[in-house]
Amino acid sequence: MEIFHKNTIVNFTSTGKGKAVVLLHGFLENSSMWNSVSQELSKKYRVICIDLLGHGKTESHGYVHSMEDQSKMVKAVLNHLKLRRYVLIGHSMGGYVALSFSKLYPNNVKGLCLMNSTAIADSAEKKINRDRAIEAVKQNHKTFVRIAIPMLFSEKNRALFPAEIKEITNEALKISPQGIIAALEGMKIREDLTKIYKEARFPIQLIIGKQDPALEYSTLINQTKNTTVKVVEFPDGHMSHIENKDALITSLFSFVKNCG
Repeated sequence: MEIFHKNTIVNFTSTGKGKAVVLLHGFLENSSMWNSVSQELSKKYRVICIDLLGHGKTESHGYVHSMEDQSKMVKAVLNHLKLRRYVLIGHSMGGYVALSFSKLYPNNVKGLCLMNSTAIADSAEKKINRDRAIEAVKQNHKTFVRIAIPMLFSEKNRALFPAEIKEITNEALKISPQGIIAALEGMKIREDLTKIYKEARFPIQLIIGKQDPALEYSTLINQTKNTTVKVVEFPDGHMSHIENKDALITSLFSFVKNCG
C-alpha cells in the first residue's frame, strides 16, 4: 500500500488483526527484512511494516532524513490507518526512529523494543566515520553496500549465512545514493534519547547481540542501569532477525503480549 506524505510516496504493508505492532527496519534495509517476523506476529496481531524514507519503495524527500522526519512520516502512515496506539519495534536505525517517535508522540506508544540499536547519540568518532561513509557512497555506493552488509553479522556467521547476505545486499543495492547519504546524515545529527529509558510510561525492551560488530556491548548495558528497561541478550551479531531468528520471535511475542 502507498500514501503520499510531503509529496513523497511512502510504501507500507498491514497484515493480521488485533493489537497494532509497527516494525521499522534499519539502514540499508527495507520492510522485507521483517518477512519471517511479520509472518509469525501477524497470526496474533496487526503488523504494520513501513519502508523508511529513501529505502525500499519509499522515496527520498531531501538530502538529510532526520529521525524526526522519519517519525513524522511513520505517524502519517499510522494516522492514515486510523490507529491510535501501537507497539514499536525498531532494528538499528529503525530503533533510532522509534525513539524519536516515542519522544514526539509518547501517548501513542504502548511499548518500545529496540533491536540491535542504541539510545545514545553518535560520538565524535562515530560522526567522523559517518562522513567517511558518505564520501565512500559518493565514490561508489555499490562497493560501499557490498562491503557494509557482511560486516553486520558476527564473524563466524558471515560464512554461515551466504544466501541471506546476498539477498540483503541485492535489496540494499536498489537504494539510491541519495537515500543512503540522507540516512547517514540523519543518523549523524540525532540526539541522545537515553532519558526516554527513565521517563517512559510504557514498557521498553532492548535486544542486544553480544557479538554485534556495530554496537559496543558495555555501552548498551550502561544505558539501561537504574531503569526498568528489559534487556534480552543473544550470542550473535547485529542481524538478530537472521542470526537468532527463533529466539527473537519468541522474545517479541512475549514483549508485545505485555504491552498495554
